[in-house]
Amino acid sequence: MDEFDLPAACGIDEVMRRDHFLLEGAEGNLWYEQRSLKVLFVTFDNLATLDDPYPRLPWMHSRVTGLGYSLLGVQSFAKDWFRQATAPDFIRALQARGFFARFETVVFVGASMGAFAALNFATLVPGARVLAFSPQSTMSQKICPFETRFGYAVRRSNWTDPPFLDAADATPHLAGAVILYDPFVPEDRAHAARLTGPNITRVKAGHFTHQAIRVVIKCDALPEMFAEYAETGLLGADFWRRLRARKGLRVWRRAFMESLVRRGQPKRILHAANAMLRNESYLFAHTARADVLKAHPELQIKAAR
Repeated sequence: MDEFDLPAACGIDEVMRRDHFLLEGAEGNLWYEQRSLKVLFVTFDNLATLDDPYPRLPWMHSRVTGLGYSLLGVQSFAKDWFRQATAPDFIRALQARGFFARFETVVFVGASMGAFAALNFATLVPGARVLAFSPQSTMSQKICPFETRFGYAVRRSNWTDPPFLDAADATPHLAGAVILYDPFVPEDRAHAARLTGPNITRVKAGHFTHQAIRVVIKCDALPEMFAEYAETGLLGADFWRRLRARKGLRVWRRAFMESLVRRGQPKRILHAANAMLRNESYLFAHTARADVLKAHPELQIKAAR
């Protein structure tokens, strides 16, 4: 590929002498770029990033490097939820050599599949914090029978044997973690409820869907989120201010409308549809409005006012 240059590959014993390196493994790679010893972000692939063939940039590459932070991208070759030996073995080896100790702050971050890995593997680095977007606690049907999504990818992975089978076993031991999830997505709500611990902050992001990370990005809130969390371990005022833009996003509005429809609230559906259609001609809003007026003709007079 000509869009970027891969860092030079090296062996594990060479990493402390390099400010850029690529550790190549059987099931994935670790890609490192040093910019500052103040903050290191450790990012993990998710199902969406794996749609692009390797070689590819690490997830969140441009956003982390744009903030001037160092980056360690943990990349998988398969949609396996990191149920493999390569990623944890490399992270253990780096920890044993003092790699992570060079940084003032280490933040593991991932979404969905990547969030599952971030929560689990952060336990290998004492003091590491986690930002987890829409995480699964496990995909084991025995532990979480409510989780029926992503069937093909899950069937191809081992969800029987430890270690790192269940992120709920990891969260009590984390130095800090923010778990951002949509409480209106039943599976995500159930996973979040299992992820507990003294240093866990669960943030309800209503109507963000399972793609919570994308809503944060569309609100242009991710730079503030990353910077504030890296500096303070908290989500600060700038992040929450940026997040106000969510109500103007199509993805948020559609999820909000679908929630109203599921709950069977005709007056609220009509009010919300009318408000949305004053700004944009959304098909989902037209459909919801028409369905309500058909089922509740008595609201037609109020709608015409």
